Amino acid sequence: MKVLVVNCGSSSIKYQLYEMPEKRVISKGLVERIGEKHGALEHHYADEVRRLEGQIADHEEGMALILETLAGTDGVLESAEEIGAIGHRVVHGGEEFTGSVLITPEVIASIERFADLAPLHNPPNLTGIRAAMHELPEVPQVACFDTAFHATIPEVAYTYALPYQLYEKYGIRRYGFHGTSHRYVARRAAEVLGMDKYAINCITVHLGNGCSMAAVKEGRSVDTSMGLTPLEGLVMGTRTGDFDPAILFYLTDRGYDMTSLNKLCNKESGLLGISGESNDMRTLLERSEQGDHRSRLALDVFCYRIKKYIGMYTAVLGRVDAVVFTGGIGENASAVRAGACCDLEALGIVLAPDQNDRIVGRREGAISTPESPTAVLVIPTDEEAAIADDTYRIMRSNPCLTP
Repeated sequence: MKVLVVNCGSSSIKYQLYEMPEKRVISKGLVERIGEKHGALEHHYADEVRRLEGQIADHEEGMALILETLAGTDGVLESAEEIGAIGHRVVHGGEEFTGSVLITPEVIASIERFADLAPLHNPPNLTGIRAAMHELPEVPQVACFDTAFHATIPEVAYTYALPYQLYEKYGIRRYGFHGTSHRYVARRAAEVLGMDKYAINCITVHLGNGCSMAAVKEGRSVDTSMGLTPLEGLVMGTRTGDFDPAILFYLTDRGYDMTSLNKLCNKESGLLGISGESNDMRTLLERSEQGDHRSRLALDVFCYRIKKYIGMYTAVLGRVDAVVFTGGIGENASAVRAGACCDLEALGIVLAPDQNDRIVGRREGAISTPESPTAVLVIPTDEEAAIADDTYRIMRSNPCLTP
C-alpha cells in the first residue's frame, strides 16, 4: 500500500510518500510560500531533485500540484489513485484523542473545536485535510495527533494549581506536544537496548526550534515539559519556556498589551532573546567559540534547563534505562548534549566525549560509556514514518477500507 504523509503549515505542505509496510520512502517534498507571489515546490525522488516555482494560491492548489508531480509524466506514480491512504499530522487532539483515528466529519469538528488550544497549528492542519479530501475524496484519511502519546499522563502531572473550574470549563491542563517524536524514539530506544517497548523507562529529549522532554515509564508518557500550549518547558529558539508569569503583569503595567506579550513570549525570546543575534544553534555555537558572551549565555541557559528536567524526570521515574536525544539540535549539536549531561554521574549518566563528538548528521548511536548505568542515546526522529505506520495499521484493521 502507498501511504502519503502530509504535514500542513500556514503557508507550506511537507509530504512523504511511503511504500508500506516496508516503510520505504518513495519520494518527498515541500510546497512553500503558499498564498505569496513566489511559491515553490521542491520534490525529491531517488537522487533527483525537481523544483517548480510560481504562485500557489492556496492549499488546495498546493495539494493538486503535489499529486500532479507524483503522478506526472516523470512521476513516481502512474495515477494518484494508487495512493491507498493519507496520514495527516494534527497538533492538538485535546483529551478526546488518545491515538490516531480515521477522519470523519465528527473528527473534523473536534479538530476545529481544539483550534482555540492550538491556534497556530490546528487550523493549517485542518486546511491540509480538507485540501486532500477535495483532491482525493475516495481515499481514506487518518489524523495523527501530537498530543496523543501524552494522553497517559496521570492527573497529578497534568493538573495546574489553578481554580479547578478552569479545567472543567475550558480544559486548561497540561497536554504536551511532539508526542509522535517522543513515542518513536522511545520505541526505538527499547529496540536498541533489547527491551520490550512497554518495559523501558527513559527520558526523551526533542531539541529543535521547538523543544520538549518526556518522562516515559514502562513505554508510556507520564510527564512532559510542554503544557496547555507549546510555550512551557525548555528554552527554545524563540520561545521562553518556563518563567515567572508575574513578569507579564509587570510588563502590562509598563504599557505592553496582549498582542505584544504574545509576540514577546513566542517570537522574541528563547535563544534569540538571550543572544540578541539568532535562534540558530549553529550560529550561536560559532559565535560563542569566538568569545561572544551572550551567545555563550544562551547556550548555557539552554543546556542548564535540559539538565534540570533530566533531574526532575529521574525523580519521577526512579529507574532510568536511557536518556535519548533527538531533533535537529539533539541529533547534531554534540556540545549541547555534553552541556546537558555534564556532572550527572550521581544520576548514573556518564558521557563518552569522543563518541559524543562522532555521533552527528542523523546518525544513531550510544554516547555514554559502556559502564554508564544509564545509556545515553542519539536516535534520529522519524515522525513521518510513525504517521505512515499508524495510517497503515488503521487501514489494515478496517478491511472495508483496504482495496
